[in-house]
Amino acid sequence: MYRSLLIVFSFFALSSNLSAQETEKITNKEGSQYQFTVVKNLEATPVQSQGRTGTCWTFSALSFLESELLRMGKGKHELSEMWIARNAYHDKAVNYVRMHGNFNFSAGGAFHDIPHVIKKYGIVPLSAYEGLNYGSKTHNHSEMDKMLKAIVDVVIKSPQNRVLTPVWIDAVDGVLDAYLGEVPAEFEVDGKKYNGKSYAEELGLDMNDYVVLGSFTHHPFYEQFVLAVPDNWAFGHVYNLPLDELMEVAEYSINKGFSWAWASDVSEKGFSFRDGLAIVPEDESTIQKRGRDNAHFSNAGAEKISDAFAQPVPEKKITQEMRQIAYDNYQTTDDHGMHVTGMVKDQKGTKYFIVKNSWGTGNHCDGYFYASEAFVRYKTMNIMMHKDALPKKIAKKLGIK
Repeated sequence: MYRSLLIVFSFFALSSNLSAQETEKITNKEGSQYQFTVVKNLEATPVQSQGRTGTCWTFSALSFLESELLRMGKGKHELSEMWIARNAYHDKAVNYVRMHGNFNFSAGGAFHDIPHVIKKYGIVPLSAYEGLNYGSKTHNHSEMDKMLKAIVDVVIKSPQNRVLTPVWIDAVDGVLDAYLGEVPAEFEVDGKKYNGKSYAEELGLDMNDYVVLGSFTHHPFYEQFVLAVPDNWAFGHVYNLPLDELMEVAEYSINKGFSWAWASDVSEKGFSFRDGLAIVPEDESTIQKRGRDNAHFSNAGAEKISDAFAQPVPEKKITQEMRQIAYDNYQTTDDHGMHVTGMVKDQKGTKYFIVKNSWGTGNHCDGYFYASEAFVRYKTMNIMMHKDALPKKIAKKLGIK
């Protein structure tokens, strides 16, 4: 069964316009009774690993943009996650100091950061800026993160002669240069020379075409608001939709050939990357957790033991009120960014979204997993997609043209 899963994913990597035959069944892991039929599977670039970093937001958003380039007929591109992280860190440091340290300064980020960086600094291919200047084959920012935080805290707590020097940001950039590498003034792709700005223009991605959507009751629906989460350092705005309409958008876009970036809480009992599933069982007491896995700055990789990951179980009915309570009580936080690339149905007709993760290919589904409709309804913080993926009636309500 595991071999058949690999065959299905390999097949869909070749063509985003084909659907699996209705008779083709896949599952979440060897020996599982889940039987999934593919509804839609969109083309995506290979799964990457964020390593020991808090940069899921850039891995997921750039995976999404790479799929956008495929959708637009612009071919396969691998973009530099660390280019985004590096430039965001620079701007984040400036913001933190201007806020006298009364703001978040960490490795985390939000989907808004990607358009922010690309508009301001452009984008480069992975080949031009890999971000591994410290002799490692995998990303690990544990030392760099602490060093950067120490610098900005010294600046705000002990300014020289009671004023900020004009060179403190150079110290931040020096650390980023040391760990990630100096910013390339110029690089070459297919015999042509570019910089960040000119390469972004060459790709033809218009960052104004991308919108971020959420569903919260503490702000009016069909309006924009600044999402109050610690990693939203750039004060990015979210379009607010009722939950049912947010889910309508999520499904409609996939069926129309548009994937989307997904920010969600993955600390739930029903989230098991190892088992290739994210679900919300009615009876969560059946799920036991063994061990810890902080390799990805959460315990989401810990082993979960339950029959719920081996056979379909009834799930909770998620309401708008449940979502809001979980958000207000810190039970739903901006844990993780991922990339949704398709949909499947199980043998009972339950819908699941196909999710591309950034934790490497070490699980049963080669780096992917299936998130039930209930889980997505409950734990979605926000999603980023192309504005053309919106149903026209919803785009009109939001004032998006």
